[in-house]
Amino acid sequence: MLLACIAMQVFLVWSKLETVEELKVVCAFHVLGICLELYKVNHGSWTYPEPAFFKFAGVPIFSGFMYASVASYFIQAWRRFELQFPRFPSWPWLALVGVAIYLNFFLSRAFGDNRWLIVLAVFAIFARTTVEFKPVQAVRKMPIVLGFFLIGLFVWFAENLCTYLGAWEYPHQRNGWEIVDAGKLSSWCLLVIVSFILVAAIKRVGASKSPVFTAPPPEIEPT
Repeated sequence: MLLACIAMQVFLVWSKLETVEELKVVCAFHVLGICLELYKVNHGSWTYPEPAFFKFAGVPIFSGFMYASVASYFIQAWRRFELQFPRFPSWPWLALVGVAIYLNFFLSRAFGDNRWLIVLAVFAIFARTTVEFKPVQAVRKMPIVLGFFLIGLFVWFAENLCTYLGAWEYPHQRNGWEIVDAGKLSSWCLLVIVSFILVAAIKRVGASKSPVFTAPPPEIEPT
């Protein structure tokens, strides 16, 4: 799996489907994902039951690519679909909710899972924000919160397939495969939001420095 992921990444850069600058962002997400995996696996949230050559503290290194792929998707979609975000929220609020989401993944055992409070905050912050995209010629738009949900939903579909094939398993799947708990859907949606905020911040900082950041920073109609 790791060698296949590396080969695909090399192909994306070699074919210029992904730039070196984009690769740097993807690698950063790989590291963030591995950190989360190490914490969750060693606290029993899920396990990787099969042996692996490239495995550290119970976590196969390929798992970081699952998180990196979400960032890669955002970067590619931003550029190819010419994404725009009318009424984009203010950056202090975005930073606050992004940090809250990521910390909640680590601190939920000690301080309780506060994801639903965070979800309410997400709806409040992004209530007026839409995403405009151009799949072919006509510009389409949808509420950005709906976009977050749809991306998280398809990641959840993929997670069900991966657990069915035995890539990893949750505690309730040890005696036989069962559908992944719907609560994990909310986790993926929150992770999608963190990825979006980080990519948006990177684009904002790098808009004038690199050709990968050709789209304007998402401050079209600030609140």
